[in-house]
Amino acid sequence: MHFKIETVKLTNIDCKDNTYRITTETNIDDLTASIKKIGLLNPPLLLENNSEYMIVCGFRRIEACRGLGWSQVEARILDPGTQKADCAGIAVTDNALQRPLNLIEQSRSLALISGFIKDDVMLAQELSILGFPENQSVIKKIERICHLSRPIQRAILSDTISLAMALELGKLAPDVGAGFVELFENLKLSLNKQREIVTFVQEIALREEIDILEVLNDDRLQAILNQTDFDKNQKTRIIRSYLKQRRFPAITSAEKAFEKLIKALRLPRGIKLIPPTNFEGSIYTLTFNFKNLPELIEHKTSFDEITHSPYIKKILG
Repeated sequence: MHFKIETVKLTNIDCKDNTYRITTETNIDDLTASIKKIGLLNPPLLLENNSEYMIVCGFRRIEACRGLGWSQVEARILDPGTQKADCAGIAVTDNALQRPLNLIEQSRSLALISGFIKDDVMLAQELSILGFPENQSVIKKIERICHLSRPIQRAILSDTISLAMALELGKLAPDVGAGFVELFENLKLSLNKQREIVTFVQEIALREEIDILEVLNDDRLQAILNQTDFDKNQKTRIIRSYLKQRRFPAITSAEKAFEKLIKALRLPRGIKLIPPTNFEGSIYTLTFNFKNLPELIEHKTSFDEITHSPYIKKILG
């Protein structure tokens, strides 16, 4: 890398060109305080572009200097003939050496490098040097992140959603993905529960022939989210129950009727009656738990009582 040191006017630096921006960090308070106290120890790296300069490394440093009211800054100026691929590698390396890159930064790095290096072998070599995973499937998934909507990227950074869920939401319309992100930010759900809710909402929208956002913005759902007396676990439980009931009204109705009859049946401890899955079918399962022969004999007596109960007849139709 060949460069020269020059003093450059900040007005001549194009801060809107984010071609080589990798970092997702926006807070510059600590950096500003450091530069104010001891000066700019690591000059930014720039590439001359006509009458202006592109930033290759040092976006936050330049922003901090602007905030301090500086009119000019000492910078490293790359040779005009420096290849874009080299600039990309320098930008990624500069960030990767400072700290572990988060998923968004990894995605920006991959998209940047692959945009300039089209040869798969050379790209793999470059990525290997920079410490990226060798699994091509993982690389392609990570690279897609930087093309997702801002709300989804924000949710990744805050650990609200995983890479897998981000890619699922990325397949939906941007406003729909943002709607799910807002819901998940409120509830802090596991991946399985997030997937369950996404599936329920999509199927409800399809079943009722309405837009997905109409389901997410439903008054009852929003009322649960805004209930200050409930914690996140309570809200999650109630919302999942509400969505399941709305998605499967017949099954939910059957479950409630079954639970009412089971309560009236008053099964002794150690005996459990299990209905067919989703009440589709006619096979019921009766289980007995016992530790010794007397308990088994006691269950036999209970079994005889159960078979003569009017409630078991209602359950079995």
